[in-house]
Amino acid sequence: MAKLIALYKTPSNPDVFDAHYFSNHVPLAKTIPGLQRYEVSTGPVATPQGDSPYHLAAILSFDSMDALQQALNSPEGRTSASDLANFAQAGVELLVFDTKDV
Repeated sequence: MAKLIALYKTPSNPDVFDAHYFSNHVPLAKTIPGLQRYEVSTGPVATPQGDSPYHLAAILSFDSMDALQQALNSPEGRTSASDLANFAQAGVELLVFDTKDV
């Protein structure tokens, strides 16, 4: 599987962020072709040492890195990416990688 992890930095108004994220962004992202699974964090995003700069972590799963790249380049993927400017003003870090069971 290939994963896209979005780490959203803590916004100035978490309630406004959450309202847009769950009402607008999630439905947009769920239309991305090839998306197999969409997970989000619940509660604080912390490190083993304590607090982190992140408000929310999202993990999107795809069958392969090729499927993930095609998804990001699709019209639905581009629309979802464009929506980031509407709610993620504090910043977001995107990580993509393949996985394997060990």
